[in-house]
Amino acid sequence: MEIHKLEMKKGMTLKLKGKINNNANQFFINLGCGPKDLALHFNPRFGEKAIVCNSQNGGNWEKEHRDSHMCFQQGMEIKLIVTFDDEEFQVKLPDDHEVKFPNRSKCSNLSYLSVSDGIQLISFKLE
Repeated sequence: MEIHKLEMKKGMTLKLKGKINNNANQFFINLGCGPKDLALHFNPRFGEKAIVCNSQNGGNWEKEHRDSHMCFQQGMEIKLIVTFDDEEFQVKLPDDHEVKFPNRSKCSNLSYLSVSDGIQLISFKLE
């Protein structure tokens, strides 16, 4: 799923609800200005037992940030809450752990959202 006119501004909250596929090796949620300009690439990887976050500038990946707090499981229904400001993104996980990732490009407005096919999006809400 892709949305190209999201209108998410700093200080706003994006709430996502979904179900991880039973056979998923990973899933990802991307936020940015377009498919090759991502301010946040949020990517839980089951085989690596890690949540990998990154950013992409003009199609070029930057340095990965890894968090070993893996609370996701295949077949699990999840809720994620994403907020951001000038300094960082905060992703609140289903168990209330928070993953923080720097707002490297100092984005103040995000217009692009994509969700991989490793997860079925049930709903999302922008507040």
